[in-house]
Amino acid sequence: VQLQASGGGLVQAGDSLRLSCAASGVTFSRNHMGWFRQAPGKEREFVAAIHQSGVRKDYADSVKGRFIVSRDNVKNILYLQMNSLKPEDTAVYYCAVQWKGWMRRGLDDFGPWGQGTLVTVSS
Repeated sequence: VQLQASGGGLVQAGDSLRLSCAASGVTFSRNHMGWFRQAPGKEREFVAAIHQSGVRKDYADSVKGRFIVSRDNVKNILYLQMNSLKPEDTAVYYCAVQWKGWMRRGLDDFGPWGQGTLVTVSS
């Protein structure tokens, strides 16, 4: 399984950014997918997840109403639309397969951890 996140960059507070995650080596359409992030000096934390169908979604409270997770099961790409960005959203963002069932948010419930993409939000 290979997951390659991209789309990060340096933006100002209030701006928007869209992350992408290209998946290979996995039957993408049959797996739930998720996004995590890790800020400097902090633990990796759950951001959002999307059901294999693309219909059901789960968000961390910190991003609910600002971030939108979506997927393209034909192109095998996972997306994270990030709006109204805040400096506290600064982190490396990772995508992962949700191995252990829907609505789980633990680090052990997701994998593998490929190379993330850095998002920096300036105030």
